[in-house]
Amino acid sequence: MLEGGGRLLRKAFPEHWSFLLGEIALYSLLVLVLTGVWLTFFFHPEMREVVYDGRYVPLRGVRMSSAFDSTLYISFDVRGGLLIRQMHHWAALVFVAAIGVHLLRIFFTGAFRRPREINWVIGVTLFLISLAEGFAGYSLPDDLLSGTGLRIADGIMLSLPVVGTYVSMFVFGSQYPGEDFISRLYGLHILLLPGVLIGLVTVHLILVFHLKHTQWRGPGRTSGNVVGKPLYPQFTASSTGLALTVFGVTALLGGLAQINPVWAYGPYRPDQASTGSQPDWYVGFLEGALRLVPPWETNVAGHTLMWNVLLPAVVLPALLFLVLYAYPFVEQRLTGEWREERHRCDRPRDRPVRTGLGVAGITFYGVLLLAGGNDIIADTFKVSLNALTWILRVCLIAAPVLAFLLTRRLCHALLAEEQQRLSEGEESGEVRQTVEGGYESGHRPVTRFRPGAPRKPLTPHESRTGTPSRERPGPVRRRR
Repeated sequence: MLEGGGRLLRKAFPEHWSFLLGEIALYSLLVLVLTGVWLTFFFHPEMREVVYDGRYVPLRGVRMSSAFDSTLYISFDVRGGLLIRQMHHWAALVFVAAIGVHLLRIFFTGAFRRPREINWVIGVTLFLISLAEGFAGYSLPDDLLSGTGLRIADGIMLSLPVVGTYVSMFVFGSQYPGEDFISRLYGLHILLLPGVLIGLVTVHLILVFHLKHTQWRGPGRTSGNVVGKPLYPQFTASSTGLALTVFGVTALLGGLAQINPVWAYGPYRPDQASTGSQPDWYVGFLEGALRLVPPWETNVAGHTLMWNVLLPAVVLPALLFLVLYAYPFVEQRLTGEWREERHRCDRPRDRPVRTGLGVAGITFYGVLLLAGGNDIIADTFKVSLNALTWILRVCLIAAPVLAFLLTRRLCHALLAEEQQRLSEGEESGEVRQTVEGGYESGHRPVTRFRPGAPRKPLTPHESRTGTPSRERPGPVRRRR
């Protein structure tokens, strides 16, 4: 047992900064749990109507739900309440962003390949649940902005053929907005979804420990080892520092950067809507998709199909996540790599097609995100909203294709330049005159250094994949 504990403490962790993205997500989740538990002591998840009589003078005497009243109470009457509430909101944004960027790192480096396909599926599921959890928390205050978002969510439910009305009635308890929705959403937000998130994170970390980390190619790094810092004390110290940094940054954001000022929006009323309202960034692409699809409707067997809602808000997200779930298995089948285990990361340039597809996906998402604020963009730059909408519609189709072609071409160019540098050598900085009277630059071979051995030129394969050497005698954890 002691020997097993010693092996665990000596487990090596890669030192590259890109491996810290997952830790940022983990520590953001910890901030969310701590601040969320504190907020539950003061929040009242009820839609019972009350008359506000708190410290915020502009809303005194206004009828509002108990949920919105308690949110104002937390913000203005509880000492440190606004700080904790804003820390909670900022940590949610950081959490979703860290998971998203972490998934991009896994995608572009090919760290989803065998034997880590299940961990990729867990990561995508974590991202999906974090979106739902963020939207649930965003909707709880029952202010005019979050109520507008719920109104859109109700429209998406109603767009489902045949069952849409039943789904809406089941979720809201009656005709929108109902009387029970906030209390139902509260249980989902503080119990069910966090439980699933924590459970999936636990399984994810267990698989990371069991399967070992991937690592970048380089001297001394093979498929049979991991080069990096041992778990104790180096990695523990650096990880603790990162955790404190995440706590500190979210505290600074909560204290200095205002976010979601619900008192400025007022309580939700079904007959009103916020102008210039924008959702949190992680659901902005859905807002943009809703704004870009033309008003298409058809009638089939007495049922109206609202394609302008069904396609962007139901079909599109389902397809996006289906592609994310299936991609590792499809790529490995097409490339024939499903039979072998892969423990080292690819450079994005070494996989031009995969990198091009990833950049095309990011471009597609970016266009949708811009479209989510097309009214604000048009007003700010004094351009026609209709013209801007048509431009974004064209970009939604053309921009990802161009991004794929340009990225793939750039990857091939980088590989060709690298191949030329390895074959001709790197420039030495010397310029000499030829017999014919022209000038040429001097080159020297690209070399690798082995302690106690002369310099030897690198082959193209060694430059791309790395070779085992004693160049970095760091802690090494052998794979089983």
